[in-house]
Amino acid sequence: MSRLDPSLLTGLPPFSGMEREAVSDMLASAKPLRHPKGAHIFREGEEAHSFFLLLDGYVRVVKLAPDGEQVIVRFIASGELLGIAKAIGRKTYPANAVAAADCVLLAWPSKLWEGIIAAHPGFATNTYAMLGGRLLDTQDKVVELATERVEQRVANAVLKLADRTGRKTDEGILIDFPISRQDISEMTGTTLYTVSRLLSGWEQAGWVKSSRQKVTLVEGHKLVMVASGHGDRPPPL
Repeated sequence: MSRLDPSLLTGLPPFSGMEREAVSDMLASAKPLRHPKGAHIFREGEEAHSFFLLLDGYVRVVKLAPDGEQVIVRFIASGELLGIAKAIGRKTYPANAVAAADCVLLAWPSKLWEGIIAAHPGFATNTYAMLGGRLLDTQDKVVELATERVEQRVANAVLKLADRTGRKTDEGILIDFPISRQDISEMTGTTLYTVSRLLSGWEQAGWVKSSRQKVTLVEGHKLVMVASGHGDRPPPL
């Protein structure tokens, strides 16, 4: 990969408000990487040797429950940081990061973390703001799991994915990366059977279209009503 032009990064959230020279300085110590779909970028419990910026693709952040079940914590989209264990005072990665599509990343050695945030306070501010947002998302997810019906949780998950990654098509809003029904079940703490039943019902009602690893919102407002707990339910299958 050829050296990146710093101006291509200044519009990304971690570098918001930073001068081109500061971004260029950070790029000088970064290493470009490629990971094919399905590859581990890092593993839970592994020494946090690097932190990363996702330039292209999507990353699935996964934790293993004590019984061995996978729980998808979140999806990381292009322009976001990952693996920033140093920012939360950890020496090891707290979860697995798996490429959900072919990914292009920049990697910095974790040993440079303190020097980078000291030299570039704007980057530090942006990073900790992002961490705060992720913490709030996690708190919201805990509340959802404790208080919402399963159809609300699944509708919320689909809507959030569409909001972050959606692309307009002739049919509706396409979640623009490979997403399986198993992924959605692991995001929402429910079973594959339940997710399949709900998506099939919503498809029969004309609210969504789904195929292998693709979901398109046709009538997203119907899912908004389901997520809020006030929507009509489609006919049972």
